[in-house]
Amino acid sequence: MQNHQNLEFRQSVRIEGMTCASCVGRVEKALAKIDGVDSVSVNLATEQALIVSQQALQHTDIASAVERAGYKLQQPEPMSLVIEGMTCASCVGRVEKALNKVAGVRRATVNLATEKAQVELDYEVSRADLVAAVEKAGYQVLAPAIELHIEGMTCASCVGRVEKALKAIDGVQTASVNLATETATIQGKAGLNVTDLIEAVARAGYTATIHQGNNTEQQDKKQDELQHLKRDLIIATALALPVFILEMGSHLIPVFHQWVMHNIGTYNSWLIQFVLTTLILVFPGRRFYQKGIPALLRLAPDMNSLVAVGTFSAYCYSLVATFAPQVLPEGTVNVYFEAAAVIVALILLGRFFEAKAKGRTSQAIQHLVGMQPKTARIEQDGRMLDIAVADVQSGMVVEIRPGERVPVDGEVLSGQSFIDESMITGEPIAVEKIAGAGVVGGTVNQTGSIRIRATTVGNNSVLAQIIQMVEQAQGAKMPIQAMVDKITMWFVPVVMLLALLTFLTWLIFGPEPALSFALVNAVAVLIIACPCAMGLATPTSIMVGTGRGAEMGVLFRKGEALQLLKEAKVVAVDKTGTLTAGKPSLTDFDVVNGFDRNDVLAKVAAVEVKSEHPIAQAIVLAAQELELALEPISEFNSVTGYGIQAKVGEHLVYVGADRFMQKLGLDPSVFADTAARLGVEGKTPLYVAMDDQLAAIIAVADPIKPTSFSAIQALHQLGLKVAMITGDNRHTAQAIAKQLNIDEVVAEVLPEGKVEAVRKLKQQYGRVAYVGDGINDAPALAEADVGLAIGTGTDVAIEAADVVLMSGNLQGVPNAIALSKATIDNIRQNLFWAFIYNAALIPVAAGLLYPSFGILLSPIFAAGAMALSSVFVLANALRLNAFKPVLTSS
Repeated sequence: MQNHQNLEFRQSVRIEGMTCASCVGRVEKALAKIDGVDSVSVNLATEQALIVSQQALQHTDIASAVERAGYKLQQPEPMSLVIEGMTCASCVGRVEKALNKVAGVRRATVNLATEKAQVELDYEVSRADLVAAVEKAGYQVLAPAIELHIEGMTCASCVGRVEKALKAIDGVQTASVNLATETATIQGKAGLNVTDLIEAVARAGYTATIHQGNNTEQQDKKQDELQHLKRDLIIATALALPVFILEMGSHLIPVFHQWVMHNIGTYNSWLIQFVLTTLILVFPGRRFYQKGIPALLRLAPDMNSLVAVGTFSAYCYSLVATFAPQVLPEGTVNVYFEAAAVIVALILLGRFFEAKAKGRTSQAIQHLVGMQPKTARIEQDGRMLDIAVADVQSGMVVEIRPGERVPVDGEVLSGQSFIDESMITGEPIAVEKIAGAGVVGGTVNQTGSIRIRATTVGNNSVLAQIIQMVEQAQGAKMPIQAMVDKITMWFVPVVMLLALLTFLTWLIFGPEPALSFALVNAVAVLIIACPCAMGLATPTSIMVGTGRGAEMGVLFRKGEALQLLKEAKVVAVDKTGTLTAGKPSLTDFDVVNGFDRNDVLAKVAAVEVKSEHPIAQAIVLAAQELELALEPISEFNSVTGYGIQAKVGEHLVYVGADRFMQKLGLDPSVFADTAARLGVEGKTPLYVAMDDQLAAIIAVADPIKPTSFSAIQALHQLGLKVAMITGDNRHTAQAIAKQLNIDEVVAEVLPEGKVEAVRKLKQQYGRVAYVGDGINDAPALAEADVGLAIGTGTDVAIEAADVVLMSGNLQGVPNAIALSKATIDNIRQNLFWAFIYNAALIPVAAGLLYPSFGILLSPIFAAGAMALSSVFVLANALRLNAFKPVLTSS
């Protein structure tokens, strides 16, 4: 807007430390003194200050003014944008340049592999301004994924209709609906209106609300639904049992038939059945009609429609037979109240077990949520206060006593303890924590009392991000699901046509009473063909599989990674930090007879203590770990091309290559065998001499992690090739590959070379899984069919990966692959059961076996079989909870 021919700038900042109205006054007064400020408005409740000025103010000026008033400027949370259309490094540069020009942006970094921009801010900036800048540069910003909770879905055809309704909305690019989690994930262009999405779902006949994650309200709602199902099941069973006994007992037991005829009478028996069945359909069975009939009228029938049409047909026919028998042809006056009544009871039984099992599939998430303590004990003004974890802010000092869970991520300020981090890493051994060490919210403090400074709180904490990752993976769809969705979308209408065809065929060609046969078989077809099992086959296995993975420290960031990982033919691994520890350490140290090992090490460390070289630091660290005292040195001298020398106490110490020893007139051949072994292992030996005597041989290297040996062996046992791709020198890489029995080695490559190596492996073998931990691994992780990031690695690597191994070692890879194989096998078993079940039993229900064998399928058995199919699929998926990892850390 224009103001006196000058542009008016509005900047919003957050301020920490304000507690009362006088604080507001002080802040407003301090900010008003900045040159160019027209007006200042500070809100105590939101801790925000709105500054109106004639020019964009420098962040440093605002921060200085606030600090002079005695308060602190709060740093806004970084913003993340998903950008579409980038193809190369120049695109990245253009987007970064456009974002960095926006007022209030401190720094924008764009990752081509993940197609994300991370924007750090000096003060609050409108998301719309950032989106406009990117679009002006010629690229598209996708809106953050919108997640909706969908109520009313009962089968796979419901899923198809909700997806179709959502995809019809302008701006929606992808919509994925999950029956097991009852959620819809929508990805679209910026500016996508949630209200439009909710209305689209409503038009399709379902109810949508914004998904709040695993909140208590939603859990309570599901528990209420389970209780209502249980109540309706009890009522339906209690009313259906007498109907079943009166009708079927008369058919099956002659004595009982005679008793009914003499004591009740056929007509009175039918009247009793009519009353009881009416009560069942009006009360517990009402849910099928409330949802099924509107869906039928919209020409979008679902499972409820099948049940509603089937039971209502049997009920109406029975009504006519009871109250107007003269309308029906002779020989067809029979009642089927028991079919309508028992079908409702059996389907409610199936729904009840289904709802119970669905609750169990997400118990991994509930377990993770339950790990977050409700309160934290903070130190404030010299006093200890218990506050809600949600109120803990970054920088607060928190006290944690033995046996308590760590409330937030933080850094240890004082105290010492061992913390059980198995919930994060899957590792059973507790980790020692001293001052300076990081701790993760939700882990268990075992022995000592510690004080920590909160560093990451709320949705940015490790536990919150883990929960978010697992939820996203559980809500995802695998490629295998696409086929199921296409079939089930048309399944219910086809079944209704088959039921109609069955009815007409029996009515025209069937034996007498043709009308009765036609009705019974058509109802059986409608009831047997429910596609519930098809809809639940894939998502329930994904939910249980990803949940079990989270418990093992294997986080699937994308659901499809479960399927692709099973198809991997080769596992490519980075060396440094993945196979090895990632930092040099003293691996070998042998002394000549007559020298004390600790004494020699202490003197060598004293000579190396001032050097910045990684080899020197590794030697010094080894001495410090043994708590050796380092003496002061004198006469230090670096001999170019040979080594170093210095006087330690009264002794002259020389450290260097074999040629240095030879120059000193010493023969290093006493260590010939050791030197040869070190060469094979890819290590470069260093020699130590003291007072003109050869004293020791030393090797410093990046040691192989103890877990790498068993992990590579387990991958081979799973039938996979293992390749190592590293930027390290070829000699060292070959030596490590030989020790670990790695099949292929690609060495001395830059990050671009790693990408090319992954492409070549794809061409040679097929699907490739790549394991890495560093920034230089991010492109290769993105290029691979499945990228697995070591959880102790960089954020960039984790962001580019499909799977995160929280344990920080390679053992998680065979565990992840074995879990992938088990999950996909489980899905295939479920789909086989669901499809074969329908393919086999629909013809039986239609009466195909009657001409040859005289076999018909009663609608009651059809209902029981239908309920059993869903329960079987869910029970089979829950078996994944018992999955045992291939490798466990000792």
